[in-house]
Amino acid sequence: MAEPVPRSTHRLGPQAARDLTREVLLPDGLGGFALSSPAGVPTRCYSGLSVSHRPPGERRVMFVTATECLQVGPQRCDLHAFEVAPGTLEGQGLSVLSGVTLRDLLPEREQMALGMSIRRRSVVPRHSGALVLLYEIDAPHLKAGQRATLTLGGVLVDRDMHRVHLQTPELSFECLEREVRVRGESHQARLRLHAGDMAMTSLAPRPLPQRLHFRLDTARGAPDTERAVRADFWEIELRPGLNQLALVVEGLATRIDDPWAAYATEAARRAGLVDQAWQASGVPDDVVATLAVAADAFMVRRASTDSLSVIAGYPWFADWGRDSLIALPGLLLSTGRIEEGLGVIDTFAASLRGGLTPNNFFDDGQGAGYNTVDGALWLIVSLEKLVRRAASANLTRVALGIVRTVVGEYARGTGYGIALDPADGLLRAGLPGTQLTWMDVKIHDWVVTPRHGKAVEIQALWLSALGAELRLSRSLGEVAEFGEVLALARTSFSAFWNPENGYLFDVLDADSGAQVRPNALIALALPDTPADPSQVDAALDVAARELLTPLGLRTLSPLDAAYLANYGGDQLVRDAAYHQGTVWPWLMGAYTDLLLSRGRVAEARAALGGLRGHLWEAGLGSVSEVISPADLTPGGCSFQAWSVAELLRAHIAVSRAERALSAPRGLSMLDAPPVADSPGVGLASPGQISANLGRTSPVSPGPASLLAAATPRRSVRIGSARSLSLPPDGMIGGSNLGPSGLSAGLLGLVGLPGMLPEVQGLSLAAPEPMDPGPVERTPGPTTASAGEDRATPREPQAPVPADSPVHDELIMPALTDFDLPAPTPSPPLTPTPALSVEDPDVIEPLT
Repeated sequence: MAEPVPRSTHRLGPQAARDLTREVLLPDGLGGFALSSPAGVPTRCYSGLSVSHRPPGERRVMFVTATECLQVGPQRCDLHAFEVAPGTLEGQGLSVLSGVTLRDLLPEREQMALGMSIRRRSVVPRHSGALVLLYEIDAPHLKAGQRATLTLGGVLVDRDMHRVHLQTPELSFECLEREVRVRGESHQARLRLHAGDMAMTSLAPRPLPQRLHFRLDTARGAPDTERAVRADFWEIELRPGLNQLALVVEGLATRIDDPWAAYATEAARRAGLVDQAWQASGVPDDVVATLAVAADAFMVRRASTDSLSVIAGYPWFADWGRDSLIALPGLLLSTGRIEEGLGVIDTFAASLRGGLTPNNFFDDGQGAGYNTVDGALWLIVSLEKLVRRAASANLTRVALGIVRTVVGEYARGTGYGIALDPADGLLRAGLPGTQLTWMDVKIHDWVVTPRHGKAVEIQALWLSALGAELRLSRSLGEVAEFGEVLALARTSFSAFWNPENGYLFDVLDADSGAQVRPNALIALALPDTPADPSQVDAALDVAARELLTPLGLRTLSPLDAAYLANYGGDQLVRDAAYHQGTVWPWLMGAYTDLLLSRGRVAEARAALGGLRGHLWEAGLGSVSEVISPADLTPGGCSFQAWSVAELLRAHIAVSRAERALSAPRGLSMLDAPPVADSPGVGLASPGQISANLGRTSPVSPGPASLLAAATPRRSVRIGSARSLSLPPDGMIGGSNLGPSGLSAGLLGLVGLPGMLPEVQGLSLAAPEPMDPGPVERTPGPTTASAGEDRATPREPQAPVPADSPVHDELIMPALTDFDLPAPTPSPPLTPTPALSVEDPDVIEPLT
């Protein structure tokens, strides 16, 4: 199979390629991956080949790095390099390094040694759990009869990828000429040599202890010294001219019999991803090409549900619900991967419990944690966008059932104190000792940013969910079941406007509510949030002054006494700063959405400039999880899903807006390929942007602003609230399909017949005036509450309209073996063990 022309090529010169703070990632689509520095130096305990034995979890490492010794006559050069102590490297790999080239993010290491040019290409074939190393050694100066050899071996361990060996592991070796089987305590790996007709000698393994130092773990305050085993396996004789051979490391049953074909297949797949993204976005540039491939790294298959999911970040995160659903529009809609987007929705919708999506799946595949208030709301936001793209009436019916189930469970009350406040139509959430929003760090019993009550972005997401229920209902000719709640909640949202600083309160009725955090921008960028253009401008001004950095937004204003300027050090220090000032790149998406909604295209482009450069500074071709605000040092995961997703989505939106501005006046851009639906107060299409320049952008979906800047903060008295009529429990949408799963196989509905009426934004009449009451509050520092039991999620009811023509054909995926307590009539709080999944950046309670 001929290798395709790469769509994106980026070259690192000798110095950049030697940089041991940069990393290259090669994922396998099962949660496993190969990770190293560009030159192949292991720098973390996660370096090497991590193989997922229960996808996408239970990831183990046996192969850390190859040993490669080139010898010509008496001269010898070790082409590998690894650190054995801080600043001390074994091998000459870095000193003979010419550079590293990434072709659609597949790395090629180039070296010159002993008169030879050595090129090593690396690939992890899809769903293989294997690493392929292709060597091309050009020996133009080698004379006939002159002896030259390459000795190949490896550095090996046998452990969970999150750990290091404190003692040298016990490994056994079985040699079968061109195959070596390495067995550990419970797993094994195969190393196979492909050298054609080249003369080679199979060496009897003589395992030796090998010390490794991981400098990036030192920076994280994590164990940084490994006791490994090294051994040589083959000696290959080199000939004058070009020599080609391959080393394949296999961690699963899959065998790679033709490594060159495996490389070509993966290269072609990556090129196809780029072509698809270029066509879907209408922005065929190098940034889209790079990020389209980077986005693919996070797509994995989950074995416990036999469905698609999204890895939150490499190297240590598994799949997390909130991260998956926030990232979905950028990762999949922006790149034209609609069916896979439905597959991700399918995974989390089928796992709903009490209206809640899993916050995280347990690594053993036996259950999930549900401590998230916003996961299901983000699911609705992404689901509505997918429904608009798929244009299937049958999918719309199923989607409406899912939306009504989530909204109904939330309204009546579900776990963790999540419930509708009938006084104002807003959503309460949170109990002492719980963390439910994206600012979710908990250190022992200390919830660092509790945000209990009514957090601003949660209310905006609630409004989006209510708005989606109304729009989907009307598109099917049905009456919305939660229209009264939507009208009341939109009026009550006015309480979030803080006229003192021209910004939104972060949490209503909380001591820390007036803190300037980026959550206000997330809220304003969602489609159903009522605000007028002057308020959006005011919020943008505050954010630009206090939150904006070249690589993202701070999580807290530096003017706040609780602000922490440094993200670094050991885990306790990092976690304390995680949402107390640390910069998050993914937040730039909401910020640029708002700039575009106001026609400030040049500002939006400038805001993304730093992140475009950052693509080649840490995780190559990707975007980091967090940035330390003091010195803009990348931190956390080097490859983070929502960071990549939001940069990709924002770059496409800005590029199309720029193109609209450059079009001749009167020329419509509406025939351009559709860009992924962007959340935002009227993030207009390019045609709308050009048409709206010079006049006020429509921000509020209603006829008048419900957040008048001059209006003091208020709350609604209980006596002034209208009686809210909620649908009966278990019969949302007139159907009860039981707890066997909600998504009903969304992928199977995409191609089913049935035209979908256009789903449009609706102009709602202003709700009747509410009787305002004064609220007294005193700003103060965030306080952590003592832990209490947490609510048990109730089993959900799975609605699909009974008149659906595909009702009998729906495939209902049942999620089995979930560790959930039996439903109870009321939700008494019972403690559940804290997070035990792959998340070293969440400290568990002491036991």
